[in-house]
Amino acid sequence: MKAPSPMEFHRIAPDVKLGRDVRIFAFVNLYGCEIGDEVKIGAFVEIQKGVKIGDHCKISSHTFICEGVTIEPAVFIGHGVTFINDRYPRATNADGALQTEADWAPLPTLIRRGASIGSGATILGGITVGEHAIVGAGSVVTRDVPPHAVVAGNPASILCKHPTQIPK
Repeated sequence: MKAPSPMEFHRIAPDVKLGRDVRIFAFVNLYGCEIGDEVKIGAFVEIQKGVKIGDHCKISSHTFICEGVTIEPAVFIGHGVTFINDRYPRATNADGALQTEADWAPLPTLIRRGASIGSGATILGGITVGEHAIVGAGSVVTRDVPPHAVVAGNPASILCKHPTQIPK
């Protein structure tokens, strides 16, 4: 029996814009997004329409990046990171009908150049994570993170303001 082609385990829609030398692992779902040059996307990742990912990023396995997210170059996204784009999600409208895309607008989220998001973090919509900031594993980010800050916890709070002061 012939082994399946690795492409059999990707779902990459024709509207995806892939940069040069993008590495995509198995069981990835991409649609309507833009991926920069030399990006590495781990297994079991979904990246939705309208997402923009800059050059030289690493998106680790089991991560969900929803509509409204922009990730600048050289960003690290750990395993199992979840982005959220709606602060008040509902299945139905006031009349009981299922909501559609016309019923809400995604909140924009910006992850600035060189930031690192630790495994298992949840990033709420409508925030900015500053340049070279670090979000600790398992954190829930509910408000903007300043550049060069290290944040952790639920809700995430600032531990220090310069990467040279990262606690051991």
